[in-house]
Amino acid sequence: MARPRKFKNFMSENMLTMLTVLGVVAGVILGFILRNVRDEPWSKREIMYIQFPGDIFLRMLKALILPLIVASIISAIGGLDLSLSGRIGMRSIYYYSATTISAVTLGIILVLIIKPGNFSSQSLVALQDAKSPRDVTTTDTLLDLVRNVFPPNLVQACIAQYRTIIIRPENVTNGSNIYDWEITHQYGDGTNTLGLVFFGIVFGIAISKMGEPGKPLLIFFDTLSEATMLITKWVIWVSPIGVLFLVTAKLLEIKDIGAITGQLGLYFVTVLLGLIIHGCGTLSIIFFICTRELPFKLIGKMGQVLATAFGTSSSTATLPVTIQCLDNIGVDPRITRFVVPIGATINMDGTALYEAVAAIFIAQVRRVPLTLGKVIGVSITATAASIGAAGIPQAGLVTMVMVLDTVGLPAEDVTLIIAVDWLLDRFRTTINVICDALGAYVVEHMSKKDLESNVTLPEETIELARVRKTEA
Repeated sequence: MARPRKFKNFMSENMLTMLTVLGVVAGVILGFILRNVRDEPWSKREIMYIQFPGDIFLRMLKALILPLIVASIISAIGGLDLSLSGRIGMRSIYYYSATTISAVTLGIILVLIIKPGNFSSQSLVALQDAKSPRDVTTTDTLLDLVRNVFPPNLVQACIAQYRTIIIRPENVTNGSNIYDWEITHQYGDGTNTLGLVFFGIVFGIAISKMGEPGKPLLIFFDTLSEATMLITKWVIWVSPIGVLFLVTAKLLEIKDIGAITGQLGLYFVTVLLGLIIHGCGTLSIIFFICTRELPFKLIGKMGQVLATAFGTSSSTATLPVTIQCLDNIGVDPRITRFVVPIGATINMDGTALYEAVAAIFIAQVRRVPLTLGKVIGVSITATAASIGAAGIPQAGLVTMVMVLDTVGLPAEDVTLIIAVDWLLDRFRTTINVICDALGAYVVEHMSKKDLESNVTLPEETIELARVRKTEA
């Protein structure tokens, strides 16, 4: 009797995870079936209809991001004393810096050893898309990153990001004179998550310094955070259906799946190998050094998060699911609501690795010689670009332009890798999310004594985290 009951409990606890993973697999199978069921390609309108249920799921997740980020960070920081918040923040930065630097280093080592660009010919240019990315320089991208940290209008920051646009003069091609071109500024679509995170940190610090008079405001954001997480519980039950249609539609949308096994095959393998080694090896080593444990048991409990990350291709959209999963595992809510939103905003290990590999791969294809200085420059700009990349599908293609500028390559060369970026984007998003989740566990482990001595949060919230950890 004990064994059937244990199996029943396991099934009930992991049903959603298994359904979501099944949704991803079913989406891949259905996508390939529909691609081959007829000779003519699927029209954009037909793909839109197929993707519609997935779009609805993605919209519901994105609707939770704004209240969750602001309320969670303010609640977490406001519920801790300032010295503890500072220590937790520094530990988070140390962890994320270590993982990002190791990811970039790993990517550069692999691409220099394997040299995938040397096995591709100049005919690879034929894969270029007619639409080129916007002209941008490394300096502009870094300045825009800083500008977005300080949004002049918080309401506008909820729907738009600040961007510098370089206007190309007529009859002038991209070249060394790009700094002499006219520039303008505009606000592009997309939540300025970095600015909202910074505001949440400052606001939380202010509430913490207020002491007793700030308690009503802290309770409000605590309640808002919990209410948002409750809605998240409802929304994630739609994830199996949502990811199924998202993956199916993406497979129908791609024109050249054969590029994965063609001229871009070795590049694809290099990036994927780097992501696998980083996710299973590098992160495991860093995790073990910090906790004296291996992360595989923890990762095994995050199947729902990984499937959602792969299906949506957005670490920001996966944020509510990540926090919900860590809460269920038993990680202290004060840590998850502080560390995970910051990680989802600035920590993009998979993106950093991909941008380093892609830049050097394109340089190899173009037969551009790489000096030690250029390789170091790629590592630095790839790290900075990953911080500036938004947590949305294929955002790395935009920041990729500044990495190419380091090697002296034109912005148009980004389109050389578009044919396989749709799939690599899903894998690197999954690695980004794994790193964020493991980071919360690491920071909690390193902050145990500090957290036990700080009981600013309601005692029942802290006790609930203890019970969940015991059950896990």
